[in-house]
Amino acid sequence: MIIIDSEPKSDVYWHLIDLAFDICDEFILVVRKEIDLNDKGKSVLEKLNPHLEEMKEQSKWAGTELACGRTAYVYHYHINPEAREIIKEVSNSLYAWVQRDFPEDLSFYKSGKPWLVNTAHEKISYILSEDESEIDRIMSIKGLKARKVSREFETLFNWY
Repeated sequence: MIIIDSEPKSDVYWHLIDLAFDICDEFILVVRKEIDLNDKGKSVLEKLNPHLEEMKEQSKWAGTELACGRTAYVYHYHINPEAREIIKEVSNSLYAWVQRDFPEDLSFYKSGKPWLVNTAHEKISYILSEDESEIDRIMSIKGLKARKVSREFETLFNWY
């Protein structure tokens, strides 16, 4: 597990997004029911609509579990070059993915399992990988402030 200690912005963000798109096969965005999405946020969803796999009403997704029976709309997208460019074009930071201006919690999945988990409003993000070549690629992103943690610590973050 790799904990990201400082918000990836600009070049660091774009390199991290490129890596996630290279490794993963799906990404998600979340729209919380109790917070309105403004026109900018709606525009992001509209741009990504051709790449939408499905939208589900869920109470749980990577890094988050809502209490008291609440749900949110979780948008599941296919990984492809066009979606990559949209994600890089509309934002230049990982923690910008917070509602009103954006759908929330841009996160990536590999083979159905969370890979890059982002809880943007909490400014918490981490990567779940045991693949040494992936870990080397992540840790070689210039300017990324991140650290590997032990498997014992990882269970604290296994919320999904």
